Amino acid sequence: MTLSRRAAIGAAATLYAAPTLLHARHAAAQASAPPVVGPAFHRFEVGALKVTVVTDGSNVRPNATQGLVVNATPEQVGSAMSAAGLPGPAMRNPYNVTFVETPRGLVALDVGTGGAGGPGTGALQDNMRAAGLDPARVLLIAHTHFHGDHIGGLTSNDGAALFPQAMVVVPEREWAFWTDAGEESRATEARRPGFANVRRRFAPYLDRMTRFAPDAEVAPGIRAVATNGHSPGHTSFLIADGTAQALVIGDAITAPAFFMVNPDWCPVFDMDPAMAVDTRKRLLDRAATERMPVVGYHFDMPATGRVERAGTGYRLVPGAA
Repeated sequence: MTLSRRAAIGAAATLYAAPTLLHARHAAAQASAPPVVGPAFHRFEVGALKVTVVTDGSNVRPNATQGLVVNATPEQVGSAMSAAGLPGPAMRNPYNVTFVETPRGLVALDVGTGGAGGPGTGALQDNMRAAGLDPARVLLIAHTHFHGDHIGGLTSNDGAALFPQAMVVVPEREWAFWTDAGEESRATEARRPGFANVRRRFAPYLDRMTRFAPDAEVAPGIRAVATNGHSPGHTSFLIADGTAQALVIGDAITAPAFFMVNPDWCPVFDMDPAMAVDTRKRLLDRAATERMPVVGYHFDMPATGRVERAGTGYRLVPGAA
């Protein structure tokens, strides 16, 4: 099965355009949902840099065999879930934000859903405090991309900045796409709310926002890695101190049971599926070759692990960080 770029963009945008509908679906699925996996936060070190992954919560996809993977059959997806020990067909979708203590202060890599992912989400700030991280201490927010579950936590429902001390840095290609009036005018009805959401969420930060180029150092010890495909300017971040390193991959790779084991599989949310597959393979090869820990935005806690080659694909060894 193949999916055009236009169809992929339209399907992906549906997630970010209809939070009320999603809330209802997620609430209905909770009774049969898989149990919550792992703690509210996980802390590890990269050299002298202290890294804390904090969950914003999770929601549930009632049937992961239907519509999530656009180029695999329901039977293939079900088999992948069974092989990974997932009971199925429901699948929990976590949201995890990475914080790095740098010499210049606390840096956040994305900011969570702001509760827009359903009733099981929006716990970031409470879980930050449980981890000993004060939101007022965040001095810099660096974004992987602008899908709603990554930028929703920038503001409250009334539009107030939730990180009042923070500067914001964004991938220049991502900003160019989501602020382009021409792109918005050509967008499908389902995708168009994503443009408005970008304007809304970034509005209180515009006077303290800058754009960064691929491979830029966004903070001491944190460098951008271009990983386009999931979105036009999607970016991952390499955290490094001396020879120690870890890769925060954002949504370049989501559910490991699907997209590590089968890197050619495409989630419906990838806006450019062919480019996203190339990106996935490149990242997985690098992570396996360099034996570096990865941090996944949509991985079950502890949301970290090492990537190993396995047959024609890869597998995640959780917690190896």
